Amino acid sequence: MTELDSFDISILNLLQADNFTPQRDIGDKIGLSAAAVQRRVKRLTETGFIVSNTSILNSQKLGNLITICVTVSMENEKIQAIDEAKSIFKSCPEVQQCYYVTGDTDFILIVVVPSMHYYEQLCRRLFFANTNIKRFRSFIATDLVKIGATITLDHLKKTR
Repeated sequence: MTELDSFDISILNLLQADNFTPQRDIGDKIGLSAAAVQRRVKRLTETGFIVSNTSILNSQKLGNLITICVTVSMENEKIQAIDEAKSIFKSCPEVQQCYYVTGDTDFILIVVVPSMHYYEQLCRRLFFANTNIKRFRSFIATDLVKIGATITLDHLKKTR
């Protein structure tokens, strides 16, 4: 793992809060030049600390989309079957998040769809058509209390 110093951690925190923050503003806030910030962001991206630059959209502004948490249990838990499921879930645009987990279920998916009819069609494609899926359970979100992808970096500050 590449070592992160306090400047790197500050840059990552600021970019997580607002990825559109100009590098000169980041530099002003943490005491670096814009060029130094640019070099660090490039290095953080090349070393895999920054993997994507995305915007989180407000689903309520886009037609009150339905968010569904889905647990999926596999019939066969051999590595090839698990890898196939991972690939299918990863390539499905309606699957916003996919976690391969321990316990009574194999996967937890976060799915966003425009309607229950759309979700039924998705279930037919993703789950019913896959003979290796033993069971899936859907939990409809009634309120999106917190949405984001921010990772707290406090644990990195304490060890340095």
